[in-house]
Amino acid sequence: MEKYIKKAYVLIEALPYFKKFNGKIFVIKYGGSIMTDEKLKRNLIEDITLLKHVGINPVIVHGGGPAINQILDRLNIKSKFIDGLRVTDKETMEIVEMVLAAKINKEVVGMINQMKGRAVGISGKDGGLIKAVKKVFPGRDIDLGYVGDVEKIDPAIVLGLIEDGYIPVIAPIGCDDEGNTYNINADTVAGKLAVALKAEKLIYLTDVDGIRYDPEDENSRVSSIYFDEIEQWIKEGKIQGGMLPKVESCMEAVENGVARTHILSGLIPHPLLLEIFTDQGVGTMILKNQKMESNDI
Repeated sequence: MEKYIKKAYVLIEALPYFKKFNGKIFVIKYGGSIMTDEKLKRNLIEDITLLKHVGINPVIVHGGGPAINQILDRLNIKSKFIDGLRVTDKETMEIVEMVLAAKINKEVVGMINQMKGRAVGISGKDGGLIKAVKKVFPGRDIDLGYVGDVEKIDPAIVLGLIEDGYIPVIAPIGCDDEGNTYNINADTVAGKLAVALKAEKLIYLTDVDGIRYDPEDENSRVSSIYFDEIEQWIKEGKIQGGMLPKVESCMEAVENGVARTHILSGLIPHPLLLEIFTDQGVGTMILKNQKMESNDI
């Protein structure tokens, strides 16, 4: 009997969040090691499907670096990276698009549909969702080929899918006015899309459990952090590497109207449910200032 009572308490704790977030849009960036672990991947898809069933509108943006590397290795195509970004010629771009839009995207869609959700997979090229521009580095002689930045987001196709009851699953690819296709960092796409959709939440799933006071100490995670602290931590080198663009994207999203941004680990079971529907959470929430209550997730 006691275990059933505990389940009841869990539901009671979650009830205020069900009410608060009903009808809201959550943009969820999915990538990293979680994409290669079938059990963790299934847990995440279960979370996303449940969000939809309780009245929240999840929108998924996925990456695919490991899968792209695997296919390129099979084809004996060597990858070159500059500042962590893949140099992408035309042949490589064709493979990137195939892996992201045809393989990974449809796998995610298929899993959601198997769990009785309703998902539709698109890329940024569909419906003019992402207008891209070639990525440049002012003052530096760097050419990454078909690597792009987001110039403009037209969220109409995503809003239409949400209105029709679907979960949009988006591959981070866009094209320019000349029809050139570009691979775009999925973190960047998720942040820009969250702003365009006026999302309630932007959530990054990573391989670590959020922002840590000491990056090497797993017990030093902070549950919330403010802009002024982030700026200081960046100067001190506490936030660096792959975490830095995520944090900067979160800050930009909050500045432009996204209510809450979160960074959390996808390597634990059911990370979204634990972060969204419990009082303590399991990741780090980024807040602009002290006026934003840290316990109001």
